[in-house]
Amino acid sequence: MALLQNTPLLAALFGIIFAQFVKIPIHFFISGKLDWRLMTSTGGMPSSHSAAVTSLTTAIAYETGLDSPLFAVSAIFAVIVMFDATGIRYQAGQQALIINQMRLDFQTFVQEAKGWQHKDGSQKIQELKTLLGHKPSEVFAGAVTGILISVILYTFII
Repeated sequence: MALLQNTPLLAALFGIIFAQFVKIPIHFFISGKLDWRLMTSTGGMPSSHSAAVTSLTTAIAYETGLDSPLFAVSAIFAVIVMFDATGIRYQAGQQALIINQMRLDFQTFVQEAKGWQHKDGSQKIQELKTLLGHKPSEVFAGAVTGILISVILYTFII
C-alpha cells in the first residue's frame, strides 16, 4: 500500500476534505443556517481547490526541496488552479446570478400572462449553479489552509 505512504497526496486529499468540512461551520456562523450540502459543493470559504494545491505544493517542498523540478511544476499548477478559481469560475458564477434573475423576471411575466403558477415543478427551469468560483479572499484562505496543513503534518506528525 505505497499509495497510503504518499504524504503529499494524503496532505492534498486532507486539504480538500478539511476545507469542504469547515465551510459548514463558517456558513453557520455567518448565516445561522446549517447546510450540510456545502460538504460537496463548489465555491465558498475557504477554497478547497486552493487548500489542495497549496497543501500538495508545500508537502512537495518538504519532500524534494524548493529547488526541485517537481516543486516548480507543483507551484505553477497551484498558481493556475487558484487563478482559475478566482477568475473564470468566479465570473461564470456571476453570469449565472444574472441569468437566474432574468429567468425569474421572465417567469413573473409568464405567470401574469399565461398562468405559469399552475404548472408543476418539473416543467420549470432548474436553478443554474451560481456558486462556481471563489472570491480572492476565499482562495487566499484556502491557500493558507493548505500550507498550514502540510506544515503541521511535517512538523508534528511525519
